[in-house]
Parts: sequence; C-alpha cells; structure tokens
Amino acid sequence: MDIFERIAQNRGPLGQHMERSHGYFTFPKLEGQIAPRMTFKGKEVLTWSINNYLGLSNHPEVRKVDAEAAAEWGCGYPMGARMMSGQTEYHEEFERQIADFMEMEAAYLLNFGYQGFMSVIDSLTHRNDVIVYDSECHACLVDGIRLHQGKTFVFPHNDIEKCEKSLERAAKITAETGGGILLITEGVFGMSGDQGKLKEIVELRKKGHQFRLMVDDAHGFGTLGEKGQGAGEAQGVHHEIDILLGTFAKSMASIGAFVCAKKEIVDFLMYNMRSQVFAKSLPMVLTIGALKRLELLKAPTQREKLWTITNALQNGLREAGFNLGNTNSCVTPVMLSGTLGEATKLTFDLRENYSIFTSIVVYPVVPKGMILLRLIPTAAHSLDDVEYTIETFKKVKAKLDAGEYHAEKIVDANA
Repeated sequence: MDIFERIAQNRGPLGQHMERSHGYFTFPKLEGQIAPRMTFKGKEVLTWSINNYLGLSNHPEVRKVDAEAAAEWGCGYPMGARMMSGQTEYHEEFERQIADFMEMEAAYLLNFGYQGFMSVIDSLTHRNDVIVYDSECHACLVDGIRLHQGKTFVFPHNDIEKCEKSLERAAKITAETGGGILLITEGVFGMSGDQGKLKEIVELRKKGHQFRLMVDDAHGFGTLGEKGQGAGEAQGVHHEIDILLGTFAKSMASIGAFVCAKKEIVDFLMYNMRSQVFAKSLPMVLTIGALKRLELLKAPTQREKLWTITNALQNGLREAGFNLGNTNSCVTPVMLSGTLGEATKLTFDLRENYSIFTSIVVYPVVPKGMILLRLIPTAAHSLDDVEYTIETFKKVKAKLDAGEYHAEKIVDANA
C-alpha cells in the first residue's frame, strides 16, 4: 500500500479526532504573558497547564537579562555546532556552574531535552549492552531506547521486584556478550507525579547487581530536595546517580537541557553525541538566560512558594475526595472515571463556564475509561486560585457523577 494511502485510512488514535478537537482540546492557543491567568479563545482563564514551576518566566530579573542578551547578541549567535564554531565562554560557564550546583564532576549543555536525552542513550550504549527501564519512562527516553541495537528489558512502573528480575536476565546476557547494563528511570514521572524509586534501585547494587543508573529528572530538578537538586537529593541518593539529565523547560522556564556525570563520561558525550555534534549551538540569549535562571533557582524563595501552593492544592483536593494517585511531587493528576466524550464535555465546561484551563489526558496515554486532569502548580499561583479550583472541581465532579456530561462522541469544539 502507498504510504500516503495508509495514512489517509489511519490517522492514529488521537489524529482521528482532529476535525473536532484541533485548536481546542489539541493544539490550543494560550496567549499573553506566561502567568496563572492567560487568554484562551478571547477570554481570560486560570491556567494550570504551564510548566513554569518556579514562576521564572516573567521574573523581572530574568526578563531584563533575556532582553539585554537579545539586544547584544541577537538570536543567531553563535553560528554552527559547538565542535566546529559554536563554542563560547558562556556555554562553558554554565556547564561549570551547573556541575558545581549538582555536585557532579562535569556537565554538558544540550540544545533540547528531547533530542539530547535520546542521543545520550544512543551514544552511551553498545549493541552488546542491555538497557533496563521503567515502563512509564518519558517518550524521549523510549525513543532513545528504540535506537539501541542490543537487548532491552522493561519492568512495570516502579516495581522493584520486577526491576531486579530484569537485571538478573540482563546480567546473564552481558556475561556472554561482555557488555554492560544501563538502568533508566525518572526522578519524577510527568503524568502520575510519583517519584522513581531511586533509593530502592540503588539498594539493588548492595545485593550484587552491577549497572549504571541514568535518571531523567526533568520535573524534579529545581523543585525537589533542600537545594533543588532533584529527586535524588530528596531521597538521599543523589550521589549514587551515574548519569543525571535535567531540562530548562520546567523549573527554568526556557529551552535547553544538560547532562551531568563523571568528567570522562561527559568528555565522551561531547565528542560522540550526534544530536549535538551535528546541530547548531544553543543561542547565546538562551545560554545567558540560563545562567540567570540557575542563579535564582539556587535560592529557596521561589521553591518555598511553589510548595505552599502545591501542598494547598493537593491537600485540598484529597480532602474533597479526589484521587491523585501516588504523586509525591508538584505534578497533580486528578483521576476520574468516564468516556472520551464525557472527558471533552467536562473540559469544555471547565474552560467555558468556569474559566479554568487544565490539560486533559485520555486514552491512549492513560487506560480507557480514565479521565486525567493534569494540574501543574507554580510559585506564581495564589491560594485564592487554589480555593477557586478546588470548589470548581467539586462542582464538575458532581455533574460527571450525575451523568450530565454523557456523550457518545467528543465535543465538536469547532462547530
């Protein structure tokens, strides 16, 4: 069959709803300054869908530095990949500072978290190696694992017993191939909000299992731990992590990412990561902006504000009877039961009649019959925002339970 004919007949589990959902449930446009209140479809909404954890996107010091860097350097400099012509003192300075803050030997700046994390996995592993990973790892990790030409084992989410069995199977293979084992998990899982069981995984080494531990801590970096180093610090095993991945797209409210490890590993990645060797260097305006954001992230003020809002939101929702699963991070998943049609009617009601914008997550991201409303609290939200949201969620849940959102099909948001 012709490729285009196949696509026309099967547009995918989400793409099949494009005509009804595009621009509203999928690819919505939130406009205005990044803040708790933005504009959607011409009206102001209270938004819980922006990963601006520490509220740095519109911090006056951040905006000032961003503007000054753009005026001095423009958005193009430096031109070329870092290996060829895109290296600057600012890029190296950020790497020195982030390595020092994370208490790791060395760090390397990445253009994007997604492509960078994929490339880290691809660069580190050989076909004789075995990868063991959590079933709920982010798509960027899964895509990196797909590039691996050797054996892989996936264990059920945070199931340490099954993880250990996977390590045992991996060890049998590497005993024959001469390869090593890379265990990949997350500091915080972005949908469920629960932390990866890093402490328990590290304990497996004491039982004789040999592996290197890679942790994607995109949601934990800047939000967890006394210093903000992430889930590893919060669980007391930060220094047991061999390869730590962090992104600017969450707590730093920007673009870019980094990888921390021993110096010899970082040096190897600098010369072997295809996504960096063959890609343009991170623009100066983003690099200088990252230095200012890191400076502010180190101070506890914004993190304390974030957790004041997070605790108020999560405690209030739980007291109201909502199921938040096992979250022990800022990610706040509200789990309801219902069909796809009910999910869209409920979300439409939230946005149109209560002016609350939150992300809706449905099958195939979550099991059929589940509606997941994913809230992201930030330091910029207020306790009044929290109170209004909890009261509103009580109302829409009552409507859902009473069958008021019953629908055979998804709401046609473009009708």
